Amino acid sequence: MKRDFYEILGVQKGASADEIKKAYRKVAMQFHPDRNPGDKAAEEKFKEAAEAYEILSDADKKAQYDRYGHAGVSGNGRGGFNGGHGMNMDDIFSQFGDVFGDDIFGNFFGGGGGRRGGGGRSRGIRGSNLRVKLKLNYEEIAKGVTKSIKVKKYVSCTTCAGSGAKDKGSVQTCSTCGGSGQVRKVTSTFLGQMQTVTTCPTCNGEGTTITAKCGSCKGEGRVYGEETVTIDIPAGVQEGMQLSVGGKGNAGERGGAPGDLIVLIEEEKHPELQRDGLNVAYDLYISFPDAVFGTNVEVPTIDGRAKIKIPAGTQSGKIFRLKGKGFPAVNSYEKGDQLIHVNVWTPQHVNAEEKAMMEKLHKSSNFEPKPGKDEKSFFDKVREMFS
Repeated sequence: MKRDFYEILGVQKGASADEIKKAYRKVAMQFHPDRNPGDKAAEEKFKEAAEAYEILSDADKKAQYDRYGHAGVSGNGRGGFNGGHGMNMDDIFSQFGDVFGDDIFGNFFGGGGGRRGGGGRSRGIRGSNLRVKLKLNYEEIAKGVTKSIKVKKYVSCTTCAGSGAKDKGSVQTCSTCGGSGQVRKVTSTFLGQMQTVTTCPTCNGEGTTITAKCGSCKGEGRVYGEETVTIDIPAGVQEGMQLSVGGKGNAGERGGAPGDLIVLIEEEKHPELQRDGLNVAYDLYISFPDAVFGTNVEVPTIDGRAKIKIPAGTQSGKIFRLKGKGFPAVNSYEKGDQLIHVNVWTPQHVNAEEKAMMEKLHKSSNFEPKPGKDEKSFFDKVREMFS
């Protein structure tokens, strides 16, 4: 089971953006692979911290995580971080290297911004996030479902493998920064010499320049296309909930990390049932004779139909409860019920024979309303429904 993201970074749920950033720096520096060579456990904790920061540093993702837990910010392991395994070290450094600053990592890891084998370079430009709407019916929401959807987006160019160059010989080390992706400048002040590090203006921090562009993508390393994305939807999602599928957004330019795919959940209207949180409601209409004598009826449920007994003398407004026939809660064992609201149908038009029978019944004292003390008021019924 995944650990709580706040626990991983060692912060409280109400922590500010600055506190989350500082906490991530501390944990990431502690478990950085360059400080723990060959230590797989440390590497996993480094990735775990990167995953936690990736969610908690984004206001939208943080809000979804706070409300729905892990289920609200992952595609259930498909295409996302998947516990940090969905991104390699270069991807992590590409996205979060700016959190640390060159001088901090230079002190610990011998310069170069602390990026392994990257000399401080960022690989291309990160792709943008995409948003799609996904409509689900009640049964899919109740049980959870795997959906495969076609997404039109920027995909990596297959001709140049995302590099943007015509061939391997068309990529050369940037002459301005020497491949580091950064330019250092030393100035003298009354306090002494001060060193500043800025992104190389020639290569935009990539460390390389392209002399001949790929003919298919015109040097971007990506083309507009289509990809089929498989998404695992957890049971119990609700209208308006967003799921984040990491790495399935637009491809980055020239090998940059891809963006995320944000899936907005929409509920398909059911022809007979209505959702109310975890509960599902159904209006049952019965005839007056059935209310008097009682009957057995079949009602629709989320996953089929169920038979219930209507006792003799059932009053209009009576609510029957089918335990556990509602929706499950996301990331929890809690489950709602199905509430069946009984309505005794009153005919609007009667013929002469029916009118005569009703007039005879009207004179009978047995048909005069005589609610007992055990009859619950409308407000009591509503209170009971949501208790």
